[in-house]
Amino acid sequence: MSYHFSRTIKLPFDDAIIKLTEALKEEGFGILTEIDVQATLKKKLNVDFKRYKILGACNPSFAYEALTLENKIGVMLPCNVVVQEQIDGLVEVSTVDPMASMGAIGNPELIIIAKQVQMKLQKVLESL
Repeated sequence: MSYHFSRTIKLPFDDAIIKLTEALKEEGFGILTEIDVQATLKKKLNVDFKRYKILGACNPSFAYEALTLENKIGVMLPCNVVVQEQIDGLVEVSTVDPMASMGAIGNPELIIIAKQVQMKLQKVLESL
């Protein structure tokens, strides 16, 4: 089973971040964290790396439901979305597949939530 969904788009990197953030917002997600992997690797290891950001996206309603079912589910939250620079001006956007991560827990009620989140994240990718 794959643990992510990906889509490659032809947009400048910064425009892809903006469009992705707007698409996530349309589906009820906010961005809680933004990790600039390129800058972090440069600072910590003094290495050059392609533009690569990890956005921590959260839909508060689904997060609340999941937390009431499994109080340790927070170790799998928020939903990470990766934006990475590819060759020829392309950008790849990848989202976690919540069915892959939350399916491992074995709680049937959590699977229902994971499926709903999965559908929303797939819709986000399709809208890019």
